[in-house]
Amino acid sequence: MSTAARIVAVFTLLAAAACGDQIGDSCSISSECSQTGDRFCDTTQPGGYCTVIGCDYGTCPEEAVCVRFFPAGPLPDSVPCNHATEDAPGGTDDCTFDEICTLADYCAPRSAEVRFCMKTCADDGDCRDDYECRDKQAMIAHGGEPVPPPGEPVSDDPDKFCAAAPLN
Repeated sequence: MSTAARIVAVFTLLAAAACGDQIGDSCSISSECSQTGDRFCDTTQPGGYCTVIGCDYGTCPEEAVCVRFFPAGPLPDSVPCNHATEDAPGGTDDCTFDEICTLADYCAPRSAEVRFCMKTCADDGDCRDDYECRDKQAMIAHGGEPVPPPGEPVSDDPDKFCAAAPLN
């Protein structure tokens, strides 16, 4: 093997070793998240965030959960609802057919929903610097909620996930 080929091989191995391949890893370009193009680097997040866009329940890698985000807080014309009883048999039906009752208990348009695979966590120590482990209260305050199984409401004990901590 020529010297040039060895140098290329060494740099290729170093680059591959430096690449994060887990959801939630830092990144600056999508190829750092996946060489096959199935993951995206969200550079709008601190230090970049390896993710999958447009996930669904049960489709994220094992270290992650599919999380849906809506516009920050209720919109001026949002209707209050109860996420635990909305669309349940014998429950309430405050949201229209094209809305979802969020964990924060307001109706949000389905068309405004964006989904990402987010790294699961038990506490803030499982997340990178500048990130928080969002529990139910942080989800309500800062946004995001795990996508529930089809036909079910969001759990009252939803999976926690790492997301950018709010700026102080």
